[in-house]
Amino acid sequence: MNKRALRADLLLLLTATIWGFGFTAQRAGMEYVGPFAYNGIRFLLGGLFLVPFALWSVRRKRRIEAGRGNTGESASETRGGVKRYISAAFLAGSCIFVGVAFQQLGVMFTTAGNAGFITGLYVIFTPIFGIFLNRKTGAATWVGALLTFTGLFFLSFSAALTDGGLKRVNPGDILVVISAVFWAFHVLLIDRLVKKTDPVALSLGQFVFAGIYGFIAAFLFESPLSRWLQTLAPSLFFSPLHSWVNFPDLLSGLVSGNIPLAFVSSAMIPILYGGLMSAGVGYTLQVVAQRDAPPAHATIILCLEGCFAVIGGVLFLNEQIGAGMLLGFALILSGMLASQWEVIARRKR
Repeated sequence: MNKRALRADLLLLLTATIWGFGFTAQRAGMEYVGPFAYNGIRFLLGGLFLVPFALWSVRRKRRIEAGRGNTGESASETRGGVKRYISAAFLAGSCIFVGVAFQQLGVMFTTAGNAGFITGLYVIFTPIFGIFLNRKTGAATWVGALLTFTGLFFLSFSAALTDGGLKRVNPGDILVVISAVFWAFHVLLIDRLVKKTDPVALSLGQFVFAGIYGFIAAFLFESPLSRWLQTLAPSLFFSPLHSWVNFPDLLSGLVSGNIPLAFVSSAMIPILYGGLMSAGVGYTLQVVAQRDAPPAHATIILCLEGCFAVIGGVLFLNEQIGAGMLLGFALILSGMLASQWEVIARRKR
C-alpha cells in the first residue's frame, strides 16, 4: 500500500470515528433541546463550516475551465446554473432532513449503538433500490441483506424477548430503519446531482435547506410532540431524553430569564460536535480521503461507524450491551461487508 492510500485510509477511519461518536452527541444533545431544533442548529453550523471549502472548490473549477480556454458563461447560462444548484440543494436537503428527523426521533427510544448500526442499513438499501433505476444487483447484495436483517432482529428484539415471548418491538429501531431508507434515497439522489453540481457546494446547500427545515419544524411540531411524549410510558425512553425543552419554550425562557444561560452552554457541546465535527469535518475528510482511497477500503472502513457508535454509547452514556445485541452487531457488520464483496473482489483483480 502506498503512502497516499495509507493516509486516505487513516482519514476514513477518523471519519468513521467522528460519525460514530456523533450518535452519542445526538442523544446527549436532546437532554437540552428538541430533535428538530438540534438538527436545525447543527446543519446550519455544518453549512457555515463548509462555506470556505465550497468557495475554494468553485473557484478552482473556474480556474481549470479558464485554463482549458473556456471564456466563461453568459448571463443566461449563469442564471440557469444558479437555478439548477438551488433545485439540487432543495432536493438533497429535503431528503437529508427527513432522514435525520426520523433518526433523531429514533435515538430517544434506542441506544446510540443500535442507531449507528441500523443507520448503516443504507449500504444494503441503496443497491436494492437501485434496481428501480435499472441498476444490476448481484447475489452478494442479497446475501448481505439476509445477514443484515437477521442481525437487525437480534438487535431490536433481544431486549424484548422475555420469559420466552416477544413483549414489544423497540420503536426507536423502527424509526432509525425508516431513516436508513431515506439515507439510501439520498445516496442515489446525490449520485445523479453531483454530475452537474460541485459536490462541496451541493453539500453546503443541502445543509442550509435541512437547517431551515429543522427550525421550521421546531416551531411547528416540538410543542405538540413534547406533550404527546409525556403521555407515553417512561419505560419506552432512555432517560433523560424525554425531558428536553421544546424550542418555543426555550426561546421564551431564555428571554425571560427562566432558563439560565448555563443550560445553553451545556447544550452547545453536543450541538457543536454534531454540526462542526459530524457534518462539517466528517464530510470534508471523507471527500479528501476518497480521492486516494480504493473504493473497497472506503466501504469497509466507513462501515465501522456503527462500532464507534457502540463504543461512544458505552463510554459516555453508560449503555449496556448484551449477548444478543453483540450478535446483532456482528451480523449487521458482516452483511454490510458481504454486500460490497463484488467491489472488494473487483479491486483485488
